[in-house]
Parts: sequence; structure tokens; C-alpha cells
Amino acid sequence: MRLIIAEKPSVAESIAKVLGITSKKNGYIIAKDYIVSWCVGHLVSLASADTYHTKYSKWNYQNLPIIPQEWQYTVNVSTKKQFEILKELIAKKEVTELICATDAGREGELIFRLVYQKCNCKKPVKRLWISSLEDSAIVKGMAELENSQKYDSLYDAALCRAKADWLIGINASRLFSCLYHKTLNVGRVMTPTLAFLTEREKEISSFQKQKFYQVEIDCVDFCAISEKIESKTDAEKLKQKCLGKTAVVQSVEQKQKIEKPPKLYDLTTLQREANKIYGYTTQQTLEYLQSLYEKK
Repeated sequence: MRLIIAEKPSVAESIAKVLGITSKKNGYIIAKDYIVSWCVGHLVSLASADTYHTKYSKWNYQNLPIIPQEWQYTVNVSTKKQFEILKELIAKKEVTELICATDAGREGELIFRLVYQKCNCKKPVKRLWISSLEDSAIVKGMAELENSQKYDSLYDAALCRAKADWLIGINASRLFSCLYHKTLNVGRVMTPTLAFLTEREKEISSFQKQKFYQVEIDCVDFCAISEKIESKTDAEKLKQKCLGKTAVVQSVEQKQKIEKPPKLYDLTTLQREANKIYGYTTQQTLEYLQSLYEKK
């Protein structure tokens, strides 16, 4: 029997449907040759600083930097129940092989591998690599399962990113909070982004308006407009040169253009519009979208 582990319940259900699996249990779906379960996002993550030593439970400048010699991992409290279900399924004697069906990407690879390692599993693993949940894509993917070792570098990259976030977030946040005597959250991505926003805000607030002038000739059916002219005197001179004169159209060019329909919303644009129209926070919009996705 093979255990397929997806990243979300909805993905697991799509895979199970294609495989003809209909018997639903608590936290998984089962049939003759397959068990399909899911991770609900990150079930396992890097342990907090105080896991390494109780002294790290308090933020002290003297304890910095905190650099683990051997990284530890912990099961997230909010999803511990699903982790225990997966752990039990992985340990079943009848399960002889696992199929990693988490999202096709760096984070998906990390999600599966941390669960696999936390369960001390040594069973062979195949990788289902699909970017679509269409039935045909799932069937094709299941027929072309690959060895998980092919994606080792992807996992290494994701783990490196997670450790970098931990090291910078834990150490920099404590450092600046201790130095300035108030909680200051520092992140590998968040802080540079805030710096960019701050600089842009400074540019906007310090922007100085500049006057310019344009000379316009009204030709009834259309208007001819000059380029921007900084000096009003120069604009007046150009105006005087045009007064009482005849304008000659030297050439006309017509182009036929095709206007494409607007693109579908990406997540960021949708969150911005939802906030503007309904006052939703970005997290609220994300949760509502996920809820709709799970119910499709």
C-alpha cells in the first residue's frame, strides 16, 4: 500500500477522486492500494530559541547571537492532531512507500520532508510533481512518479531560507529591541521591504511641484499640443508665432489595436481591492479565499 501526502485537504480529495478513492476517515482517505492524507501547511517548523536553553526565554543583549549548533524542530500546536494522524499512517506496516504530493515548489518540498524526518521514516519516497489539479494532469503525474532525490537541492534551498529567516529574525529582533527598549520585529524580507516603503514615502512627501506650460492648437476635430515648456515667456513666444498662421498636417498614421481583457486578480491586488471596498485585512482575505478554495 502507498501513502500519498498532499499539502491541503482539497488537493488530497482531488487526487483521491482521480484514483477512485471514496472511503473518508478522520484525517485521511483510504482504499485498497492507496491512503491519501494531507499536511495542512507547515506541520513541523524550526523550534523556538528557548528550546535550546531556558536562558533564551528572556531577551537579553548578553545572550546574543543565538546560533544553534544542531537545529531542532517542533510540531506546531495548532496542527498537532493532523501530524499524529500522519505519523500513525506512516508507521503502518502495510504502507511500503510514500508519495510526496505537496505543492510543486520549494516550500512544498520542505513541508513534506520535515514531516518525514520528524517521524523518523526510512521508507522509500516517490515525488508527484504537478502544477494543475485537472484529472488529466493528476493521471499523467501518477504515471510519471519520480525519485524524491531529484528534488534534494530544492529542499536544501527551502531549509536554508527557513534557517536564514530564523537567524535574522531571532537575533536582529532581540538586538534592536534590547537597544531601543521596545519590541522591534526584524525580518529578512520584512525589514528591507519596510525600508523601501519608507524611502518612497520620503520621496513623495518631499516632492516639489514644478509648473510647466503647453501651447495648444484647437483644430476642431483634434488638438495639437506642444511639449512641456518650463518658461511662460517661451510658451508665449511660441503662441505668438502660431497666431494667424495656417497649420498644415503633413502626415496621418492610423493603427488598429487589439485591447485584451483585464487579467484576473493576483493575490496582492485582490487583497488591496478587498481592503478598499470591504475593509478586509490581508489575512481576512487570505482566509476567505482559502475557505472558498476548500469548498469548491
